[in-house]
This record gives sequence, structure tokens and C-alpha cells, in this order.
Amino acid sequence: MGLSFIALGVGDAFSARHYSACLAVESEGRWLLVDCPHPIRKVLREGSRESGVALDVGTFEAVVITHIHGDHCSGLEGMGLYAHFTLERRVQLALHPESARRLWDGRLAGGMESVADPETWGPVPRRFEDFFGLTHLDDERPVRMGPFDIECRRTLHHVPTYALRIHAGGRTLGVSADTAWDPSLVEWLAPSHLVVHEAGHGIHTPYARLAALPADLRARMRLTHRPDDLDVSDGRVEPLVQGRRYTV
Repeated sequence: MGLSFIALGVGDAFSARHYSACLAVESEGRWLLVDCPHPIRKVLREGSRESGVALDVGTFEAVVITHIHGDHCSGLEGMGLYAHFTLERRVQLALHPESARRLWDGRLAGGMESVADPETWGPVPRRFEDFFGLTHLDDERPVRMGPFDIECRRTLHHVPTYALRIHAGGRTLGVSADTAWDPSLVEWLAPSHLVVHEAGHGIHTPYARLAALPADLRARMRLTHRPDDLDVSDGRVEPLVQGRRYTV
């Protein structure tokens, strides 16, 4: 029982120091991947080395995608092709219908919609369903994936983006995903035993807003999706450490 996660990546889209924000979430020995940046197998290999837990494409019950910006889903092409050709299985995805609607045509099809016939080198058409299974997240009810119950809520971002509450083993992990400062979202995440919240510049949540939250909530909050120059030296909210395993 219980719930834990490994911080596979903690950086924002422009980080030169860290992989993009990505979590491997575990309960009852079963795993869920939250977001999937490129190069995903290298991300998993280095996360395995740092945490002491063996992770690879075949480890996960499903991959939850918060939104289709490249720093959150660019690893899906490689993951889908590797699973198809090497593991001979599909990758199970979970995402909101608003995101799913654009994922294939708007993101993946250019590199995956055909493979070459090795005898003629002519194109052989491929579809989303050849590489992926799909479960829609629902902002009105939890969705079950293995031992995990997943709730979602829209955030304030450029494209449809969904924060998560992941329930398993009697614990709850809140994940803000990308968002501008949104007190109502913080309130929605606050009942979680641990909250992973982004902090950044521009349209992202300012660190100062999170640092001003009540002490009890800050003690249960960890920072992710951080720009390399973000100063969190005041210690008011603890940043996630890439490669570390956390108990919720």
C-alpha cells in the first residue's frame, strides 16, 4: 500500500540543466508515467540509476499526458515506436478529450503515420490505434487506471492543460501541470497529501505566490517545471530533486 513517485525531470521547457517535468508514480508495485518528454528512455535510464528502481517503457500501466506541448509529450513518438517494434505492444495513454483530439494530427502523425515496407520501401499507413490505447480523463469523475484513481481539472495555460489528483494506497498526489497563478487550482490541490506545483516566469506561476501560501500547505508542496535561474534559496517551498524517490 501507499503511494510514491520518482522525479524523473524537474525543468521547464527551456532548461539546460534538467529534463522536462516528468514523474513516475508508484503504488502496489505498479507504475504510472505522468508526462513523457524526449528522450524518454534516457530519462528513464538515468532516473533508474539515481533512484535505484529499474524503469523502462514496459514498466508503466499507462502514460498520463497533462497537455500536448512538446516538453510534456515529445517522448511519445519514440515510446510508441519502441513499444510497437521491440515490445510488440501498445502504450496505454490517459488524457483529456480536448488534448486527445489534437495529439495524433497535431503532434504525432508526421513521424508515425507510415512505416516503410522493407521489400518495396513504399509507405505502409499506420494509425494512432496501432501504437496507442486511449483512456479519456474526465473532469467530472475519477478515472481508474490499474490501482490509480485519477481526477483532473483545467488549468490556465496556452493550450488545454489538466492538473491531476492521483489517488492510490490511501494517499493522494496533486500535480498542478502548467498553469498561471490560480488560487482556485491551489484550493483544489490542497487536500492532497503532497502537491507537486510548477513555478516559473512569464505566464507560469510566480514562486513568490507559492512562497506566500500557509505554512502547512507549503510543507506539503514540492516545486517542479522550474527555470534554471529560479531562486528558491529562501527555503519556503522545497524544490524536487531530479532522480529522487518521494513517499506521498
